[in-house]
Amino acid sequence: MTRGSQAKQREDGPERKCIATGEVQPKNGLVRFVLGPDGQIVPDLAGKLPGRGVYVSADRAALDKAAAKGLFSRAMKQPVKVPEGLADLVEQMLARRVIDLISLARKSGGAVSGYEKVKAWLQAEEATVLIQAEDGSGRGKSKLSTPYGGRYIGWLTADELGMAFGRQTVIHAALGSGGLVPRIVEDAQRLKGMRVAAATADLGGRGRLKG
Repeated sequence: MTRGSQAKQREDGPERKCIATGEVQPKNGLVRFVLGPDGQIVPDLAGKLPGRGVYVSADRAALDKAAAKGLFSRAMKQPVKVPEGLADLVEQMLARRVIDLISLARKSGGAVSGYEKVKAWLQAEEATVLIQAEDGSGRGKSKLSTPYGGRYIGWLTADELGMAFGRQTVIHAALGSGGLVPRIVEDAQRLKGMRVAAATADLGGRGRLKG
């Protein structure tokens, strides 16, 4: 490994190769899979399940390719069973994971919801991440701006955000700093890969979660 690649690995974390695209990238941008006792591929979002793991980019097209082309069997060097609708399963698991992490942040005082509370946090520079429901009013969302040097998450639904805050729906939310925020940002980035088409991923930066 060259000195440059060593520096990159220290900055971005360990790297792994995607079995679908062949690209080597930081592990936190991929989804790890292991082989279950029944011979079926199992998503390991936390990266802690025992056994040999293989990695696929957190991207719907890459997962669909891996499932359709038999790439899991090739990587595992044995026949494996792939769950039907694997990409949908991974998306649902990631969404649930992000919702649960935001809920934990809320309970520890590290997250708020509601336009006025979010606005107050932004004005006081307490917020590092602005979260807005993808199905919320564009006009209403435009009244709040991503914190300077911060992050933006905009691909959860109002219902999903509501689940994180114990309410029916939520349009605006914000995260503070430290604690669970890095994990939320990483998992939200992976969820974005499952929900936002590559062709429309960058909409001038506003709806983009900077990685």
